[in-house]
Amino acid sequence: MPAKKTATAAATHSVSQNRSAAPTTEATAVAAAPAAKKPVQSTSNPITISANVWDNYVTSTSQRTKLIDVFLGFLVVTGVLQFLYCVLVGNYPFNAFLAGFSASVGQFVLTASLRIQSQTANSSEFPEVSQERAFADFVFGSLLLHLFCTNFIN
Repeated sequence: MPAKKTATAAATHSVSQNRSAAPTTEATAVAAAPAAKKPVQSTSNPITISANVWDNYVTSTSQRTKLIDVFLGFLVVTGVLQFLYCVLVGNYPFNAFLAGFSASVGQFVLTASLRIQSQTANSSEFPEVSQERAFADFVFGSLLLHLFCTNFIN
């Protein structure tokens, strides 16, 4: 905090000197004040941005949410591998491909919904849904999804 106060005081001092040295308009004095501040870090560097995002994710995300995120990543990899297999090898039992791929996509959607509903930051958007209720909805939806996919393979 002292560095900000010093920079602000220096900017105010330079603006007051500019006013005493030559008559200026208020717009010129306001425009001159931000020019005195120097940014501490460059935020346009993509590596710095990604490192800051990762550090914030690691420190502020709960273990439950991280576990859900790992499962979401697994579902994405599974869907991509199924699609690549269909493109490269062939899709002879096409209904099996559709069932497997729709199971991956459907499970991803259900898991993303669970992630959104189970975060404490979103509790104001889902006031009547507890974490246990969200998990029960997830399990019920997953059972229905996999029963549908199993039936679709026949």
